[in-house]
Amino acid sequence: MGGRRGTRVRAAVTAGVWTLAAAVGAAVLPAARPTGPVAPATAPAAAVRAPATCVAPEASLRPSTADGPAVRRVKERGRLIVGVDQNSYRWGYRDPATGELSGFDIDLARAIAKAILGDPGKVVFLAIPTNQRIPALEKGKVDIIARTMTINCERVRQVAFSTAYFEAGQQVLAPKTSPVTAFDDSLKGKKVCTAKGSTGETELKNESHGASVLTVPNQLDCLVRLQLGQVDAVITDSALAAGQAAQDPSVRLVGKPFTTESYGVAMNLKDEDLVRRVNAVLEDYRRGGEASPWMLAYRKWLAADLQGITAPPEPRYRD
Repeated sequence: MGGRRGTRVRAAVTAGVWTLAAAVGAAVLPAARPTGPVAPATAPAAAVRAPATCVAPEASLRPSTADGPAVRRVKERGRLIVGVDQNSYRWGYRDPATGELSGFDIDLARAIAKAILGDPGKVVFLAIPTNQRIPALEKGKVDIIARTMTINCERVRQVAFSTAYFEAGQQVLAPKTSPVTAFDDSLKGKKVCTAKGSTGETELKNESHGASVLTVPNQLDCLVRLQLGQVDAVITDSALAAGQAAQDPSVRLVGKPFTTESYGVAMNLKDEDLVRRVNAVLEDYRRGGEASPWMLAYRKWLAADLQGITAPPEPRYRD
């Protein structure tokens, strides 16, 4: 197949193989899987409780380096188990040249492992689909989720979040030749894809602008369907969409972000001491201005596609 259509189908097949590999391939790095559940043993009374009225869901517990049950569990195991994505270019993806997981979220996970265990390599990565992030924490499959997860009022009643480590917003991704111009009535009669369990799905349930909606387990699946012509547009985080546009120059972000969202590291509601410890790590990660670990990671992974960011988001605390 030649021409534009051939290029798009080849790109789709490549991405499809990548997604299949993510589903059946080595989802754990390093190779050793954890033995037994990692569900916290603390009593429900110790759970991190969301405020009765959700006004600022991104406000988290104040940082602390004190060891509690959850941190001791990680230290006794000798590994931090982290749920990540391996399909989001620039955030969490398996580098085809090295086979290693790479990206902004991966660097952050390693920084947390280094702070708790003294070694950034003492981490087990589990590839978790978007719609399985909360169940993975609730069932104790992972200690933390570092996977471009938006903090919102619904989720803070299910899992505990760190302070925000990045800010983005929902935006539309469409082919450069598409008549779709934004998250507006230009979507009427179109077919739109978003990940199940994502903020995009929630927004489309609230207002679809006359579009039909397809939900899939992962955002990369939406890009494959867009390349194959099975959908007309994708609704996803602007940060993720920028990475997808970098992968496929035939698509682009259109309109402006129509939400403001904060990404947080997610943990089990019972792991209050781990939440505080991760927040302490984030305090250090943000510190140092242009030379901070956060800014170094931003310039390495994101600056080419998400320009104009000059500093990490300021943390907010509630107690």
